[in-house]
Parts: sequence; C-alpha cells; structure tokens
Amino acid sequence: MPADPLSDTLALTDARCVISGGFTAGGDWALRFPRPGRLKITAVVKGSFWVALDDMPEAVLLEAGDVAVFDGSRPFVVSSDPALEPADASTLFAGAAGPMVRFGAGTDVVSIGGHVELGRNGEELLLHALPPLLHVRAAAAEAPVLGWLLDQLVHELTAGHAGADFASDQLAQLMFVQVLRAYLADADALPAGRLRALADDRIAPALRLMHAEPGRPWQLEELARAAAMSRTTFAQRFRAVAGVPPLTYLLDWRMSLARRALRDGETSLSALAQRVGYTSESAFSNAFKRTTGMAPKRYRDAARTVVTT
Repeated sequence: MPADPLSDTLALTDARCVISGGFTAGGDWALRFPRPGRLKITAVVKGSFWVALDDMPEAVLLEAGDVAVFDGSRPFVVSSDPALEPADASTLFAGAAGPMVRFGAGTDVVSIGGHVELGRNGEELLLHALPPLLHVRAAAAEAPVLGWLLDQLVHELTAGHAGADFASDQLAQLMFVQVLRAYLADADALPAGRLRALADDRIAPALRLMHAEPGRPWQLEELARAAAMSRTTFAQRFRAVAGVPPLTYLLDWRMSLARRALRDGETSLSALAQRVGYTSESAFSNAFKRTTGMAPKRYRDAARTVVTT
C-alpha cells in the first residue's frame, strides 16, 4: 500500500483516545475546568452550550453534533451563558457515582468527553501543531460519520454491555481521526507546520516517498520531480506549508523514527543507522546527538530507566 503520512504520524505519537464520561445540564449553569494538560475531546449529543478558554477573546457556541478538541494548555468554562459565575467542575466530577454527571435543572444539554493520550513523540509531532480549540461543526463534510460514532458512543456509555469501555475507546479513536481529517480539509487556512504539510495536496507525493522509504538518500531534485514542480518552486512551497525545508523535514522524521525504535526495540545501532539513512553508526550517532542533545545509547538507557521506575 502507498505510504500514508497521517497514519504514520498518528502511529508514532501513540495517540489513544479514551472516553471518560460526560454530563447532562439544564437551566442556568456554568462549569469551570482546570487546564487539562493533555488533549481533551468534547462532543455535544443534545442541546448547545458555550465554551470560553482563558485568554481567548470570544466564547464559542457548541451545538448538537459538534465536536471540539482542546490542546490542553488553558483552563476553560462551559456554560449556558458566558456571563454566569461557574462552579468547579473538578469537585462535581470527583463525587460522581458513574460516568455521567448531572448538573443544573433538567437535561437540556448532554455532552460526552475524554482525553487523548500521547506517547513521548506526541507533543512534538501533534500536540504543538494544534490550535487551543479545534471546533468541528455538525454541518462539516465529516459530520455523518462523526454523528454515527457519537450515537454509538452514547449507546456504549449508557447500555451497560460487556466490553463497553473497550468499545468506547475504539470509537473515540475513530472520532479523533475524523476530527483531524476535518481540520486538515482546509489546508490553506492552517499555520505552517507538520499538520499543514500532511494536508497539502501539492507536496503530498514527495511526503509519501519520504515516509515510504525514510532511509533512502533522497535528493531535492527527486522529491521535486515527484511533486511535478521545479526544484525552486518545490522548495519554496514545502517550506511555506511545513515551516522547514524538505530535507530538514526528512531529518526530523528519521529522528522521530529513531527515537521510537530506541525506546521500544532491541535493534542494534548499526542496523538502525541503515534503516534511517546513514551509512555508518558513527554518522547516525552524530546526527542523533545534534538533534536530541543525547547520544543514541544514552537515550535508549534513559528511556528504559523511565519505563522501569
């Protein structure tokens, strides 16, 4: 199969979406959540409510069928009215007897949420590439699939079937991918960076080559030819969308693969060097140390120490 750079990136982040529960609310209500410190996903099953993030000028209205992803960097308030004084959500959820919490008068609003766990590569590859709030509306092209996933999630959370936790997490994983696809659909509106590069059709052929054979000694001319551009045009386009030149992107991708291999596998340094495009172990070690500030063997030893403690 052809290389799929988005799938490659998600696999390397070890992204895992976990649905933890949700809330129902009615009347006048407001809840303040602390800074999550990780990606958080929220989906509106019924009704609508406002979301206000610290240091953002305006609140955002989420409506039934909408899905939002927070980058986890800021506290936020969800409410029926942004002018209301919020209650502490941590206290409310800490005393909950089940996955769904009731707040306010009635059930005008139903929302479910969770978080996205990322491996050590995740922050570099994905977390820092997302905006503070990523809002996918129910009217988006991805809405029918998101709507079906949302219905299934609600069913799993409320039906009490065996295996519900596992099924919910798998559905949430698919929902997260659909949200990213919706975000990437408007590539020209994205800031320069890895995610915009993954969404750009013009450089996509070159990206697929680099992801399919990261160890090959790619030359700028080959990559430009694959993208049907001149060398100069390709280099300018790539830097404009990715934020770095093509061969720097390739180096970063090789080092991401190397870090993952060093943490998780027993591959020898010489074999790993060849896999990521270096003719000798010493050349690989020098490049790895320049990029990460640590020699490969020391990096592997440090990663294993973290795992075992």
